[in-house]
This record gives sequence, structure tokens and C-alpha cells, in this order.
Amino acid sequence: MNIPTDRKYSREHEWAKIDNSEVSIGITDHAQHELGDIVFVELPEVGAQYRAGEVFAVVESVKAASDVYAPVSGKILKTNEELLTAPEIINSDPYGSWFVVIEMSDQGELEQLLEAGEYSEFCKGE
Repeated sequence: MNIPTDRKYSREHEWAKIDNSEVSIGITDHAQHELGDIVFVELPEVGAQYRAGEVFAVVESVKAASDVYAPVSGKILKTNEELLTAPEIINSDPYGSWFVVIEMSDQGELEQLLEAGEYSEFCKGE
């Protein structure tokens, strides 16, 4: 399983790549593998506000639909429109296929997220 060390991870299998107060968010390799072939992605509106733990997107695969949770609180700055027409790219490149960029409102929330090694151990326990 591929787990890059340049980002943090949630227990709901989202990744967060931090660039100052901006955080790119996507789903992990583990999540896309569990879902199977992804066929649809629903993204939030730019400008929408979310709190950590709230559902901000939905991913549908041939197996099931799954909610995507905000790992940090903040305002949506950008959405990856490419996912609306080519959601399957998440399966081939889960760490390059970001869903949104959030302007983080509380940097302290990063402490609740897992480092790559911790996330790897978490996945083994599931």
C-alpha cells in the first residue's frame, strides 16, 4: 500500500497535504482500493464552509457509495473539476487526484491527524 510521507491522514481514509493555511484533500490508496472502480464524484461548492468531520463530498464506485469527510475545518477555495468527468483517475492516482483545497481555519486540528507510519499501522488493524 502506497502512503506518501508528505501529508497527514484521517481515520476515515482521507489525506491532507498542507501548504501553509491551504490544505489539499483526497482519499487514500487504501480507500480507493476498498471502493473498487470509481464511477462518480460529487464535490462541494467553492466558498462552502465545513468543520472537521463533516461530509463534504461523495464517491460512488461499482461496489458502493462512500462519504468523504473534511479532515480539517475551513472554506473551500478550489474543487478538482476534472474528477466530475473522469472520476476513474482516483483509482490510478489517488494521491494526485485531490478533491478540494480548503483554507484551514484551525491549524490545531492537524494534531488529530495521523502521520504516514501511524496511518499504515491503523490500516493494518482494520
